[in-house]
Amino acid sequence: MVTIAETADDAVSVIRDGDTVLIGGFGMAGQPLALIDALRRHGSRELTVVNNNAGNGDGGLAALLAAGQVRRIVCSFPRQHDSWVFDDLYRRGQIELEVVPQGNLAERIRAAGAGIGAFYTPTGVGTRLADGKETRVIDGREHLLEFALAADVALIAAHRGDRVGNLIYRKTARNFGPIMATAARHTIAQVDQVVEPGDIDPECVVTQGIYVQTMVCTLSDCEAARP
Repeated sequence: MVTIAETADDAVSVIRDGDTVLIGGFGMAGQPLALIDALRRHGSRELTVVNNNAGNGDGGLAALLAAGQVRRIVCSFPRQHDSWVFDDLYRRGQIELEVVPQGNLAERIRAAGAGIGAFYTPTGVGTRLADGKETRVIDGREHLLEFALAADVALIAAHRGDRVGNLIYRKTARNFGPIMATAARHTIAQVDQVVEPGDIDPECVVTQGIYVQTMVCTLSDCEAARP
């Protein structure tokens, strides 16, 4: 059964130096901010972070980067108008970057969760992203070999979770979370509400509890949902 942590700080205590961490969110939508802030306080270093982008402004993921805890980031959109923290670190050679097209990123994560070691895709052929990668012609079109992207820990945000770990999401907050939950050894979900088993319609469950090891309710009115 899933462990329901009392605080976000308790939830992230399993993260060790050098871990690979999948962090959900599309920009700020669905980003597990409470867990990211807790990870920064926890102080784990030399992390590899996998996210859609490289942080916004000075908070959330950007604050984790600014704290010097991330050695390498794997993402699709490292530079935006407000990605000044990452930009400064990269220009000073203080962070490594692997750029992955967004569809490839999602499929590499999904493949890890599905037990698929690698796959071929035409995305990236003829660009610098193809350098050093194995290629194969399929149906007359060149494809690149991309490897699955698994992780030690996934940090995701969901709208509601029951006490056995089943999760549902809210609108665009359902982005990378569902596939990231399947691709990590230990998935930690921050939720807005904890409910009893059966209170979520089984037909509506997006992430099954078997993929979630720790859950924490991060809204101030969550105390009523705890035993």
